[in-house]
Amino acid sequence: NDFRRLWIQRINAACRQRGTSYSRFVAGLKAAGIEVDRKILADLAVNDPDAFTALVEAASAASATQAQAS
Repeated sequence: NDFRRLWIQRINAACRQRGTSYSRFVAGLKAAGIEVDRKILADLAVNDPDAFTALVEAASAASATQAQAS
């Protein structure tokens, strides 16, 4: 449980650096059909920022597409 909180804090901080929020990011991942757990997302945020940025961009694109469709 403490680890989950830490992972979410790390993901949220990385999302904010990229101009989005944790909740929008997670919703975008779901809309894009990307299933990556929080442990891996937190690891990418810290150790592979380029991959994390790519996920943020994919999530944002999926959110925008979903918003236009509804």
